[in-house]
Amino acid sequence: MTALLEVEGLTKRFGGVAAVDDCSFSVEAGTITALIGPNGSGKTTAFNMITGYLKQDSGTVRFDGGAVERARPAQLYRRGLSRTFQQARIFPELTAIENLVVAAGFSWRDLFGRRVSKRDEERARRMLDEFRLSHLADLPAGDLSYGQRKLLEFAAVLMSSPKLVLLDEPTAGVNPVMIDAMERHIRERNAAGVTFLIVEHDMQLVMRLCDPVIVLDQGAPIAFGPPAAIQTDERVLEAYLGG
Repeated sequence: MTALLEVEGLTKRFGGVAAVDDCSFSVEAGTITALIGPNGSGKTTAFNMITGYLKQDSGTVRFDGGAVERARPAQLYRRGLSRTFQQARIFPELTAIENLVVAAGFSWRDLFGRRVSKRDEERARRMLDEFRLSHLADLPAGDLSYGQRKLLEFAAVLMSSPKLVLLDEPTAGVNPVMIDAMERHIRERNAAGVTFLIVEHDMQLVMRLCDPVIVLDQGAPIAFGPPAAIQTDERVLEAYLGG
């Protein structure tokens, strides 16, 4: 397999505290890879540096064979690397379908000037239908439930036809029905060729969905491997139990 994402020596300090410390790992194309660890282990900070929302102090990131230098989220989005957030980022005053149209790369002027083609609008509606949100297409996104907003953000990310999607706590705070829906969509998109890197605290979900699993502790990887090996790794157990 080929590494789609390569992280080498990534470091970020806040004051005297190293949130991420000489962190190196890779994500192979075609996988659903988990990035887990205790609270404060540096997972979201690593995500923020990989996706250009936070500048690293040192280290390098390579995506799809090319170096990521002076990363900007919009540039990475166009290159095929996109992400979601712990708290879904949507445009609450736009309708659900307008959120998808904007995510597909249309400007606000295009949107409100009605220069969006019928073909692109139909694509957005198909995406809403796939996520079982079509009945909410014309509602303001801010009126959707928390779980529905999480699904809408995920659908919006997919409008760019990404190669790699970073999901930050995709099932946090959602009910079991929404968790099942999120898992189904991840599996379906992965089968269609999308690679995933997932930060997730639901270990049952991680163990049945992800392979391999990367474990961070104090900002650095301490274990890497299939779920069965991770569950019995003494370093992982010690990190989680605070031993």
